[in-house]
Amino acid sequence: MSAVIETKPTAPPPAASAGTGNRLNPKYLPLAATVSLFMVMATLGSVAYDGFFSAQVFLNLLIDNAFLIVVAVGMSFVILSGGIDLSVGSVIALTTMVSAALVEHHGWSPLVVIPLVLAMGTAFGAFQGLLIERFRLQPFIVTLAGMFLARGLCYLISIDSISITNDFYTQVSQIRIPVWGDASLSISAVIAIVVVLAAIFIAHCTAFGRAVYAVGGSEHSALLMGLPVRRTLIGVYTLSGLCSALAGVIFTFYMLSGYGLHAVGLELDAIAAVVIGGTLLTGGVGYVAGTLFGVLMLGIIQTLISFDGTLSSWWTRIVVGALLFVFCLLQRFFTSRAPSR
Repeated sequence: MSAVIETKPTAPPPAASAGTGNRLNPKYLPLAATVSLFMVMATLGSVAYDGFFSAQVFLNLLIDNAFLIVVAVGMSFVILSGGIDLSVGSVIALTTMVSAALVEHHGWSPLVVIPLVLAMGTAFGAFQGLLIERFRLQPFIVTLAGMFLARGLCYLISIDSISITNDFYTQVSQIRIPVWGDASLSISAVIAIVVVLAAIFIAHCTAFGRAVYAVGGSEHSALLMGLPVRRTLIGVYTLSGLCSALAGVIFTFYMLSGYGLHAVGLELDAIAAVVIGGTLLTGGVGYVAGTLFGVLMLGIIQTLISFDGTLSSWWTRIVVGALLFVFCLLQRFFTSRAPSR
């Protein structure tokens, strides 16, 4: 007699488990919310105001906020590591003052001054990072001291604004790069785009970027994994100092002057852009691309208020404050529902 072997069909996986595998990770939801809200505001502006839906209006978001994009990129790495940097606005002001004084009062070449101020900002950030890592000081206090120091150094140079009339600065500030049709970008906007692309590569494709996320998630775990925690902490503040100095150079092109009151409160705008962009203030979760959309969000709010013409510019602060409350609550809600590993 021949044995008959019966084969039973394999049962399909439960529908619930299949849905769980395809569910969007909660850590991406704040970024998705930021991008969606930006698209909604852009659509509403295009419907409500004539001339809003044009290439140049949206490119102006990059042109007018190029310096904020650059400084927010540096702030993103600091916050991803679990820190904070309150000195970025003052470093921008100090960069403009040193540049203006050397170029206008001492006749230095901009080709010497620009690398010099970039090195100065990098060294300033590295010094803060060294104090934070070596002596285990709170980043808030160290960078607050750095904010006062850099702002005070501005007034040692001059208590008045120093106008820049150098041909190099004026020509660079007026250069426009055609994009399509009549739309164009400034040199500063192109620099900001390059910085964002470089930062995305560093954050996701280098050992340094992976170490930043690991340190922000848990510094103790990063140490147990053998990651260079000390170099990483110093590195993020060094990078923030470099980005602040570069933003100061861009700000100099934008304002064509150096002044101790330039960029007052800009550190708060940078932090707001990073948080609205979906980066957790506790560190370890966030994306540089989200920071870009956070800055564009601030810019489109200002643009909508300008097109309206009846609202005070202070409504920008009111809306940004409300958005910060909402996104902080969203982050808390989404992270509490994130699957444990």
